[in-house]
Amino acid sequence: MNAVTPPQQPSSDPAPATTPPRTTQSTQGTRDAPGTRDGDNHDHSHDHEAGYRGPATLEFGGEERAVDVELRGTFQPVDGRYHWYGRVIGAPELVALLGGKRTAALIRTPQGEARGELSDPDPWDRYRVTGTSTPPFRVPGPNDPPPVA
Repeated sequence: MNAVTPPQQPSSDPAPATTPPRTTQSTQGTRDAPGTRDGDNHDHSHDHEAGYRGPATLEFGGEERAVDVELRGTFQPVDGRYHWYGRVIGAPELVALLGGKRTAALIRTPQGEARGELSDPDPWDRYRVTGTSTPPFRVPGPNDPPPVA
């Protein structure tokens, strides 16, 4: 016996809609304007930290000491000042002389001098150095050529 299929009735349902192909948006490979990142439209070319590493002289409490320092800094738009900071490299005699206490000092490098503060030596006897405004090292200006890599 042959089975007979009944004739198909026209459907009252509308034709199935076609959906467009699904697309995903990648966060990689986006193209921002030159000098910007993450689409923030802010020029970050001045955000790098300037710095100095080398010989320096510390003057504090009538004493003068030749030391090596590692310093860097950056302009902080929040307060409109340049903040510089770093460490006096391997100077255990400072810990003995200052007893781990905070003290004001004049820091002089071949590039300049500035008043700052020596504070909290780390476990390797490296005193922290901080200051605001003009640092004791040269800060490249906007018209200086970029550093050679």
